[in-house]
Amino acid sequence: MKPKGMLALVLHAHLPYVRHPEYEKSIEEHWLFEAITETYIPLLAMFHRLDRDGVPCRITMSLTPTLGSLLQDEFLMDRYTDYLKRMVILTEKELERTRWQPEIYPLAQMYYGIYTKTLDIFSNHYQRDLVTAFRTFQEKGLVEIIASAATHGFLPLMDHPQAVNGQIGVGVDWYRSSFRRDPIGLWLPECGYAPGIEKALRDHDICYVITDTHGVLHSTPKPRYAIYAPVLSSNGIAFFGRDGESSKQVWSATEGYPGDYDYRDFYRDIGYDCDYEYVKNFLPGHDRGHTGVKYHRITGETMDKAIYCPENAREKAASHAGNFMFNREKQIEHVATHMDREPMIVAPYDAELFGHWWFEGPQWLEFLIRKIAFDQDTIKLATPGEYLERYPRNQVVQPSMSTWGNNGYNEVWLDDCNDWVYRHLSLIATEMVNLANIETDDPLIARGLNQALREVLLAQSSDWAFIMKAGTMVSYAEYRTKIHVHRFWRLHEQIMQGQMDSRMLAEFEAENSIFPALDYRIYRVNRMTAGSKAQIS
Repeated sequence: MKPKGMLALVLHAHLPYVRHPEYEKSIEEHWLFEAITETYIPLLAMFHRLDRDGVPCRITMSLTPTLGSLLQDEFLMDRYTDYLKRMVILTEKELERTRWQPEIYPLAQMYYGIYTKTLDIFSNHYQRDLVTAFRTFQEKGLVEIIASAATHGFLPLMDHPQAVNGQIGVGVDWYRSSFRRDPIGLWLPECGYAPGIEKALRDHDICYVITDTHGVLHSTPKPRYAIYAPVLSSNGIAFFGRDGESSKQVWSATEGYPGDYDYRDFYRDIGYDCDYEYVKNFLPGHDRGHTGVKYHRITGETMDKAIYCPENAREKAASHAGNFMFNREKQIEHVATHMDREPMIVAPYDAELFGHWWFEGPQWLEFLIRKIAFDQDTIKLATPGEYLERYPRNQVVQPSMSTWGNNGYNEVWLDDCNDWVYRHLSLIATEMVNLANIETDDPLIARGLNQALREVLLAQSSDWAFIMKAGTMVSYAEYRTKIHVHRFWRLHEQIMQGQMDSRMLAEFEAENSIFPALDYRIYRVNRMTAGSKAQIS
């Protein structure tokens, strides 16, 4: 029986550029290590099992340039290897400590198995190169990897077209060098779109993007098929809208699957429960924090947490996968009766939800993929790129400005707590446009110009404004914004004087080594225009 519609599962894998060689241990680098262990390697293991078993799988996934660059950084991968070795030691200690606790000891064994296996897989199977591992599964046809902006800059609040073009252009260049092909789609950071951004997307040969629901639903004119088919901008960029129903079932803190009482509790960790002297060498910083070893389940809104049972959680993940599939089947059956083509449900999520925040998330995802392949014939997994191949002709509209996040517009990234950053971002972008017109034969000045652009890109990261609004690690987010702006102006001063401090420059380059092939001339106005004309012709 021919399927009646398509489901696009989209995983957005992203972390800000957090690299601190100046510190022995860094909480921010710990974010990366947790995500690799709990999300990225489990996803790769899932793709491996599906490929081995011949299970049809089509997932869309972004791997942002900042995250990909961290995964390609030998210094950080050395530190990650050391982190895994420390976790093996901790879990060995836990085997001894919990030996006479029959409820907890099997969980200690589970964690020991996770960390020893992860160390082996990372070091031996993937040779410490996870970007290549993801590329391999793209080449096998299991995943469609899409590009993203260079440093996850929030595009709607950039008041210079060169800034938007620089974020997209550098991001696309990183994608091409890492995945050895042109990207079909691009993940708009924070699903942030404002009219005019499609010009830079077209200049870099992007075919589609994903917006929040209202980005498509509030288009002018109204979309004929709501969010169940893409719409096109006047220059041919396809816009896919997020489906609210599928998002709510997974994302909602009160109604979503991850809040089920049988699932592992994220916040209860031996980093808080055990004696400080016992855990201090395994904490991400000098204060108490998460180690990743957690023995309790959510249980309910109570401080008295019950012990986690992996078997019950696995059964619940299978049940929830079946429920999600059933709801999508009924949704497709209903919508298909009102359309002259197959509807597509687009379900985007932060990849780190699966495994890191929701420990059973990778299990749920694999159950879902297998159930869709073998337990029904109403829907099929597909990517937005495949939908456009099947249905290239779509309604032309003007999409609406949109983001995801609270209330769906700019308020998360433009608030009393973070609005001060944008005047600085506007000023350094303006000056970067001027610097981009400099021609120089001095290799040191050329390096300074490239580093100046690197500081602009890093300051533009949407993560800093988001963290300020969230109220967590605020001082770090403020520091990152200020340090990149400050370094830009130091470089600017020396470039204009024609005298570059080589030692200072080398220090800046060593600390922030992202995009080694960066070319400051991407900010040139005439370069943008020439590129646009070349694409149009």
